[in-house]
Parts: sequence; structure tokens; C-alpha cells
Amino acid sequence: MTNRDRLLGLTVVLLWGVNFLAIRVGLDHFPPFFFAALRFAVLAVPALLFIPRPPVRMRWILLYGTGFGILQFAFLFTAMRVGMPTGLASLVLQSSAPFTVLLGALLLGERLRPVQVAGITVAVAGMAVIGWDRLGHATLLPVLLTLAGGLGWAFGNIGARLAGTETQGVNPLHLMLWTTAVPPVPLFALSLFAEGPTAGARALAESFTAEGLPALLALAYIAVLATVVGTGLWTYLLGRYPAGLVAPFSLLVPVVGIAAAWTVLGEIPTPLSLVGGVVVLAGAFAATSSRPRAATADVRTGAPIAFAPADSGHPARQAVTPASGHRRRTPRAEPTCAT
Repeated sequence: MTNRDRLLGLTVVLLWGVNFLAIRVGLDHFPPFFFAALRFAVLAVPALLFIPRPPVRMRWILLYGTGFGILQFAFLFTAMRVGMPTGLASLVLQSSAPFTVLLGALLLGERLRPVQVAGITVAVAGMAVIGWDRLGHATLLPVLLTLAGGLGWAFGNIGARLAGTETQGVNPLHLMLWTTAVPPVPLFALSLFAEGPTAGARALAESFTAEGLPALLALAYIAVLATVVGTGLWTYLLGRYPAGLVAPFSLLVPVVGIAAAWTVLGEIPTPLSLVGGVVVLAGAFAATSSRPRAATADVRTGAPIAFAPADSGHPARQAVTPASGHRRRTPRAEPTCAT
């Protein structure tokens, strides 16, 4: 990897790590379900108007959008609203990586290698350490909600993977942008019943005042910088390099998230939480770093799986068909991630 592309990878890490600060600022003003709906609505409208629909079945778009959009952010935003520390949220959400590997085995019949089983076991042990620490502070519920968000993200990853393996040449950025059309209506409906018919609208109107401006800027950051720019750079890197070389960058996101929350918000993590976090990251790395032999059985990270774009300039792998001797093109499955 060139130094320039390493800097781009670190830029993505910075954008996604600071994104948790933007989420905290937004949640200090908006109700969580309404804020989650806004987060996708501001992208869904231009995506539907200007981005061509990916040539995949709608069921995979719905599964991707439900897991990644509705479940992940409904649980994550609620967890952070009821007391989950910002930095710790960025770390516990990495549970999506071993969850994705486990769901791939349970739902898709993918074989788990011993190193993956060991990685999942280590990650679970790390999450148990964090849970034990938070239980001592009577704040276990936010951790459980964040874990539920990680599980929701993992279901979204399975939907993205099925979309990518079923149809060759899917543009992963287009697929991600189209899935933003799935969460807004259910999340707005959830906000209506759980948060009241006027809470969201009142918060939105107040966001255009001087007091509410930080929340509006946070929403813009999440939609434009964290999602479009961050995911765009991530997709670019995955089109140039093997996923195993790019994916470890995502494990640096909690480092930035914890450091940013410590610096800006004064959130000082407990030593036991940090120990548990290191164990979780080590387990997630082990569970997702093993490379399957078949490109179509590649669920290695907690990030959505997608194919390299057809026009990316990166050639697909060539495989020889024994019967004819002719070469057939086999798509290369790569993970991409959005926070």
C-alpha cells in the first residue's frame, strides 16, 4: 500500500472515529429514533433521485437496510441516549465483526475455521469483561443495547453479502446509498409512537436556531463526511487492495473514538473497560482475518460485503473451467464499512 493510500485509510479512521462525537452532539438535541431517521432521510432523497438502483433483488436491499439502518442505529442511538459512553460505544459496536462471522456460519452454512472460533470466543470474553465492569456502575443496559446494535449491523452485513454474491459487478457505494431509503419510514413511525408526535418536529425546528445549530452540523457531518466521504474512500481502497490489507484499519476506529471522547467530552474509561476493549479487538481481528479459499465465502469483517465495482479498473480474478479450458471471471468479494 502506498503512503498516500495509507493516509487515506487513516483519514477514514479519523472520520468514523469522530463520527461518534457527532452522534453524541446530535443525541443531546434530537430524540434517538427521530435522529436515526433523519440520518438516513437526508441521504435517501438524493440517492433515489440520482443514483441508479443496483441490479440486486429488493429482498437483499431490505435486509441490508433493516439490519444496518434500522436495528443498528435504533439500538445504538438509544444506548447512547440512556448512558452509553461515546468512546465505549465505538468499541462495543465492533462486536458486529464476530457476529457477522457467526451468522455467516449459522445462516449461510459457511465453515468456521479454528482461528475464527477462537477469535469469537476471545471477543465474547472481552465483552463479558466490559459487561462486568459496567454492571459495577449499574449501567449494563446501554452495553446490551449497543451489542444489539452490533448484531443488527451483522444482519445487514449478511444482506449486503447476499446481494454481492448473487449479482456480479455491484457498485458497493450505490448499494449502500440505496439502502438508506429503507430505514426512514419505519424509524419515523417508531419515533411517532415512542417519542411522541411533536418531539421530533419540535427538535428539528429548534435545530435552525443558534442553540440547535451544533446538532444540525452534527447531522451534516454524519451524512456527508462520515457516510459519503468515509465510505467512498473506503470503497476506493478496497478496489485497489486485498480486503485483508484494508480491513484492519477499521479496528482503529474505537481508538480514535475513545481518544476523542476522552479529549472533548472528558469521558475517562475505566481500566477494566480498556482491558475488555483490547480483548474484544483482538478477538475481532482473529475472527475476521482468516481468508477463505473461495471468494464467495468471504465474511471476514463486521463490515458489509460487496464486490469491486465493474468500472473500478481492478480486474476480477480469473479461474479456469476444467471442461473447456476457457477462463471464466470470478468476482472478488470485498468488505466495505459505514458507520
